[in-house]
Amino acid sequence: MTSFLTAALIILSVSASPPQSDPKDAAKDATPAATEGAPVWLRGNTHTHTLWSDGDAPPETAIAWYVDHDYDFLVLSDHNLVQTGERWFDVSDDGRLTPAKVDAVTDRFGTDFAELREGDGGPQMRLRRLDELKSMFDRDGEFVLIPGEEVTSSFRLAQVHINAINVDETIPPIKGESVQTTIQANLDAIAAWGAANDRPVLAHLNHPNFRKSLSASNLAEMRGERFFEVYNGHRSVENERIGNRPSMDEMWDLALIARLHGGAGDGGPLYGLATDDAHDHYENDAVSIPGRGWIMVRAASHGPDDIVRAMRAGDFYASSGVELTDVREETDRLVIDIDAEDGVTYLTEFIGVPIDGDAPPTTRTLMATDADPAVYEFKGDELYVRARVTSSRLHPRPYRKGDFETAWTQPVRLRTLRSSTSTTPEP
Repeated sequence: MTSFLTAALIILSVSASPPQSDPKDAAKDATPAATEGAPVWLRGNTHTHTLWSDGDAPPETAIAWYVDHDYDFLVLSDHNLVQTGERWFDVSDDGRLTPAKVDAVTDRFGTDFAELREGDGGPQMRLRRLDELKSMFDRDGEFVLIPGEEVTSSFRLAQVHINAINVDETIPPIKGESVQTTIQANLDAIAAWGAANDRPVLAHLNHPNFRKSLSASNLAEMRGERFFEVYNGHRSVENERIGNRPSMDEMWDLALIARLHGGAGDGGPLYGLATDDAHDHYENDAVSIPGRGWIMVRAASHGPDDIVRAMRAGDFYASSGVELTDVREETDRLVIDIDAEDGVTYLTEFIGVPIDGDAPPTTRTLMATDADPAVYEFKGDELYVRARVTSSRLHPRPYRKGDFETAWTQPVRLRTLRSSTSTTPEP
């Protein structure tokens, strides 16, 4: 192993820097085609942090974990920035970037990779920019790094964090005059950036239960965007029900009823993501590690534009371990094909809201089955139907001890009901 001190002396004495790829070359590889023909399922995480904000790893170390574990795409979502410009990070035994972490970078990427200098308070390492990282990791039909940012705002004690996907410039956070106006102003700013740059972008509202910041009504009232995290792997975000406060699953249903039955927001469905929100990249059981939650997107290619378009169409599902081979809405039924593993059982719950005259709409489990494929026959009175598939296998890197691997599909509406009641075009 090349020691950190040796590497520092080499860099400081000869000021050696590895040759840099032409950013134009990186741009050419930014939207590679994954396949010819039919769309395929692509695995990705849209919420990850590095030393550029409050993560504990250099960006190349964070990205390498996802590449090593066969992800197809990743979004680095550092707070209120995109990884551009020059950034030097202090190296110290008691800091976030230690000599041992620099040694690990050298071991993985080569003796000349780490750029070091002597700063005012001691040695520093330069953090790689987004264009450099894309040049390092983007591979045609295999992996793509999608630019992004966690636009981080607040209203009083409420935290309003929204991930902007497929943006390569920093979008400054906005504070409104209420929680809802703060949410909407930032959603609108992200959408406006996409329109101005002629690029499909997506914004998803992060960890609503974090510090008890948001409610189901906040999700219901979103306009223009309809994405949120139903599962976040950070252990402080409270995905589960605590006291009288709904779980994220329950909050999803409350917001769907308000949108689809009560006309809240823009009246469209609400789509759920699972993410890591990874900050801790060196331990296997820390507060927020890689590999807890992800999405599977059925996209035409590995290109960021194609991935975002598929997500905007609702053609994806969230997962903490369960994999599906197909999710399809047929004329009179919803079909879930599970990529079942030997020795593992699966319970599929079809969750929805029957409409019964003037009775208040109430979420219930419409059907539960251990069959594969799991098939729900529409009755004709459902406001929406979504599925949650839970396996008998414990999550190997759990949010909470005892969690089982799970998948969540997006809500669908029976076509006849949709055409007769919807005033908002479906995506």
